[in-house]
Order: sequence, then structure tokens, then C-alpha cells
Amino acid sequence: MKRLYFLAASLLLAFFSYAQHPDKFSGLDVNIGNLSRLSDAKTRSISPENFTGEKGKGGMADPVKNKGQRNIANAALQSRDLGIGWKVNPFITIEPGETFTIADIDGPGAIQHIWMTPTGNWQFTIMRVYYDGEKDPSVESPIGAFFGMAWNEFAPLNSIPVTVNPGSAFNSYWKMPFRKKCRITIENINDAEPMNLYYQIDYALSTVGEDEGYFHAQYRRSSPTTKSSHVILDGIKGKGHYVGTYMAVGVNNTGWWGEGEIKFFMDGDKDFATIVGTGTEDYFLGSYNYENKKTRQYQEYSTPYAGLHQVIRPDGVYFSQQRFGMYRWHILDPIRFEKDLKVTIQDLGWRHNHRYLPQKSDIITVAYWYQREPHAKFPKLPSKDELEAI
Repeated sequence: MKRLYFLAASLLLAFFSYAQHPDKFSGLDVNIGNLSRLSDAKTRSISPENFTGEKGKGGMADPVKNKGQRNIANAALQSRDLGIGWKVNPFITIEPGETFTIADIDGPGAIQHIWMTPTGNWQFTIMRVYYDGEKDPSVESPIGAFFGMAWNEFAPLNSIPVTVNPGSAFNSYWKMPFRKKCRITIENINDAEPMNLYYQIDYALSTVGEDEGYFHAQYRRSSPTTKSSHVILDGIKGKGHYVGTYMAVGVNNTGWWGEGEIKFFMDGDKDFATIVGTGTEDYFLGSYNYENKKTRQYQEYSTPYAGLHQVIRPDGVYFSQQRFGMYRWHILDPIRFEKDLKVTIQDLGWRHNHRYLPQKSDIITVAYWYQREPHAKFPKLPSKDELEAI
């Protein structure tokens, strides 16, 4: 049934793409319905075995010549009997306090898939994406939160734009178009430990349509919330559309915690928003406390567009708080704005006598959207101690 659901969704996406641009297929928008259409796009891939993604330049590290050189032949010992072309440099090591550029691509084109397997504390590894020579990043988030793992603990996530697979395989299918250049950096803010990173960045070089926006993602945390409200996104200027929310909630009280409503203020909205939800679990396409009525437990789910993929239950010793991870992708229902956008969510639970309880929860979010550049400068990322999941 799930396979049929994926197929139907992909065919619908392909139909709309083709209906809008039947003669402009560039190879950047690939769905199951247009896989048969040929394109002049050039497929490339960056990895530690081919740092530049150049054609015919992969797997050239020499285990003898480059032995001992950092990030050139880190598997020299293992491949010493086989030589060039035999998995000589499959990963990189990023030292404490170091920032490493994992992609620096000349366009036009679009990143179509990112796979990576970071070690260490995922909240201490910061990913940033810069387009067309900009100084301020359009994507800035700890790797864990960007891929729906803000609590630094694995949980399966199976959706259309993001998947997380055992043991720490992070995948993004968010399309990231660029017209001149795209640069992706990874910073290790852990001051005590290096981290290893296997990664693959798959992209296509082709024309980018005038109507295509740039992909953005922004991390925010309220620990605890102020006035029982969390700002998911604010200060967004320009034309674009909002495409997704990841939210992690750490509850600091007993009882049901998810009565808060999400609100989208757009294009001049002040006191009252244009789009208002009916409750937290409702926005993430669940219902009635996410409860399985037979087991009387929270029920995890992970679907193409929404999920409660992570429930961390207290163990009676060190894990004393309930923690949750959930996502909602606006792929078939993007929230479009012309001038500005602000997104908030209330932090509400229940009192014993059926009154709302203003809470002081720990809420982490990553907002995902497309817009025209330039974008407004992001708030300063929290410090390492403020990012830590404790």
C-alpha cells in the first residue's frame, strides 16, 4: 500500500511539472513520470574519492604516493595491496574547530541528493550552504537537526525529501538550484574530538529557470520557550514558498503537551495570521495525542509528507524526560508568500481540569523554504552549549 502511495504521489508531481513546462525539461526535475525524457544535463558527483566532481577524476588517490597525507589516502593501509582505484580515500576527518568545504561547484545546476554519515555529536557539526558567491549562508543548521535527528539519537525516517537509515545514513533529496556557484561547508564545533564524514553529493549541471527559487533552511531553539511560544521563522523578506518544518520537543511537565497551534503570518499580517492550525499533532498530520488506543502509548509513524518518527521514552535513570521528533513537508501544498513570512507555534498542554497549560518546553525547529535571493541575514546560531541535547 505504501509503495502505491509513493507511486501515485510521484506521478502527480511529474504531471504538474510537465503540464507547467512541457518543452523545458532540463533534467533537474526528475520524477517517475518523466524518467523516460532525455536531457542534456550533465550528472556529476562529489565524494572524498573525487573532491571536485570533475568528469573522469574519481578514485585517483594513490595509497603509496599519498600515504600519511590527511584526507588524501586515509585508507592507504587497507588498500596497500590493491593500489589506485581501490577505496583509497573514502572519508574525511574534520578536526576540532575546523571548517571543511565538501562542495564548491560552478553552475548553473542543482544539487539533487546528499548522503552523509557523520560521527560524533550531530549537534556539534554545522552544515552551511552558500549560493552564487553570497557571504551569508542560505542553509545553516546542525546536521542532526537538518536531517530530523536533533536529540543526537537515531530514529528511522522515511519521507520523500529526507530519509534517515541505519546506522547514521542521512539523505536529503531537497532540490538546491544555483545559477553561478554552490558551496557547502561542514564545521566541527566540538572542541575535544575530531569527526569522520563519509559523503556523496549528487548534482546536475543544466539551465535553471527564471521562476526557480533558492532552497533555504534555518535552525532555531527555545530552551525553554518564552511566553509559551516558539518562533520557527521570522524576518523573511521577498517572494517564495514555505515547504517544510522539522520540530523536536522536549517536555518539562507531565500530561499531554501538544495543544499549541501553528501560525503563518504572511504579506503584512500583524496581530492575526492568515493560516492557523488546530493543534500540534494536527499540523503534523496526526490526531488525538498521537496515541495508539490499544497500547495506550505514543505511536510512531513515518510517511511521505509527515511523521512522528521519534519518541524517546524515560528510562527511569538518566533519560528522565519525554522527547519527540516530527516533520511536515509542504510538497503538494506549499505555503506561498509575496513579501514576507513569519511562522510561530504555541507551547500548550493540558491542566487537570480541562484548561490549557502554558508550558516551558524545549523546542528545536528547522524551517525549509524557497525564495528569491537576496535573503535576510539569519539570527546568530546558538553556542555549542546551547546546541547540546542534554
